[in-house]
Amino acid sequence: MFIDVHCHLDKLIDEKISIEKAIQNATSKGVKIMIVNGTDHEQNLTILQLAKKFPEVKSALGLYPLDALKLSEREIDEEIEFITKNKEKIIAIGEVGLDLKEEELHKTLDKQKINLTKFVNLSIKLKKPIIVHSRKAELHTIELLEQLNAKKVIMHCFSGKMSLVDKIVENKWFLSIPANVHYNQQFQDVIKRVSINNLLCETDSPYLHPLKEWPNEPANVIYSYKKIAEIKNISLKEVEKQIEDNYNNLFK
Repeated sequence: MFIDVHCHLDKLIDEKISIEKAIQNATSKGVKIMIVNGTDHEQNLTILQLAKKFPEVKSALGLYPLDALKLSEREIDEEIEFITKNKEKIIAIGEVGLDLKEEELHKTLDKQKINLTKFVNLSIKLKKPIIVHSRKAELHTIELLEQLNAKKVIMHCFSGKMSLVDKIVENKWFLSIPANVHYNQQFQDVIKRVSINNLLCETDSPYLHPLKEWPNEPANVIYSYKKIAEIKNISLKEVEKQIEDNYNNLFK
């Protein structure tokens, strides 16, 4: 089976492809697990409903770093309490992290670190993997995760230096390879550099379509698997089995 460890099916609500159709397309191509990541409270609520309705959908609840900046400390604590109350319904904490994509965001770094610290501690407390966003803040993110002794970590769409990729591997964390690896050299280089034992696959749909179309969907996670097979010079079946083993080891 194929597994998409990071998607946003909830964001397909207003798109040309329905959530139901996207799930149908995925399952027909052998995608049996889709981890839908939350970005704010409303999305977290929607994701819980999706997981209740569709057995292939698994819930990861969190606050996207830029969305978390809009909230007060009390509101963030309330969301953490909400996630804790729903701990039996979720498979991971995510999407959380740090984001410094724009220069002006550097002044928010301390606040972002406080927020991420809360979610890392939550993941440790609940014994759940954490799915981490680190755009333009890769070193800060890794250093914080190390300081907090995070163990079960998926670095989502990691675009940092290869020396930091090595750090991720040293920490026995995972890198999830998005479907746009079909054309993206950065992610191809990650596959070349690390053991398949440290890889998972994702789509980040509806974003990052492998053919630069819109919207992306979980069915396209096959592009990640195929590129790993091509670069590692092994069969698609071997990739499929190893990624499933990686998933089971992380989420056991």
